[in-house]
Amino acid sequence: MKLIVGLGNPGRKYERTRHNLGFLLIDQLIEQSTIVSSRTECEAIVTKVTLADQHCLLAKPQTFMNLSGKAVSCLASKHYIDTNTSLLVIFDDVALPIGRLRVRPNGSAGGHNGIKSIIAELNKNVFPRLRLGIKPIEPILELADFVLSPFEKNEVDTVEKMLSVGRETVEIWLAQGIDKAMAFANTDLLKEKNKK
Repeated sequence: MKLIVGLGNPGRKYERTRHNLGFLLIDQLIEQSTIVSSRTECEAIVTKVTLADQHCLLAKPQTFMNLSGKAVSCLASKHYIDTNTSLLVIFDDVALPIGRLRVRPNGSAGGHNGIKSIIAELNKNVFPRLRLGIKPIEPILELADFVLSPFEKNEVDTVEKMLSVGRETVEIWLAQGIDKAMAFANTDLLKEKNKK
C-alpha cells in the first residue's frame, strides 16, 4: 500500500489558491483512478484507489496546513506505511519557479509549514516529496497573502500543464520508484511540452 498526501487548506475559500496545489493534484489523481472507497479518517479525506496497478490511499488532510503532520502520522501508523519509501507528499514550493517540479527522497522543510509539521510528527525528514513551483515573478510584500491567493489568469495554463506532469510523475513513482520519478520530473518539462 502506498500513501500519497496532497497538502492544502480545507474550505471553499482556499480551493483554487497556490497553497492548495497538493489538493488539486490529489483531485486529478482521483479522477483518473479506479475508486475503491472514500471516507474521513485521521482528520483527512482518504480515497482508496487503484492507480498504476497499485493500491493507494490518496489523502487530503483537513487539519489546515500547519497541522498536516497529525493526519500523515496517523494514516502512516494505521495503515503500516513505510514512510521512507511508500509515502509521497505533494506540496507547493515558493522556491521553485511556477511550472517547475522537483522530486526528492528527503530534505528540510524549506519554510513550508505543512512539511515542518510532518517532519515534527514523524520525527524525521526522510520521506519522498513532490514539490510544485509557485515562485512569484515579481517581488512580493507578504508571503502568506501570496500563497493564499488564487492563480492569475496568465498562470492558469502553466499550472494545468504542471499538474499534468505531476500526475505522470506520481504514476512513475508508483510503477518504477523514486529514481525514475526524479529523472522524469527534475528537468524543465514544461519547456519540452511547450515546444511540441
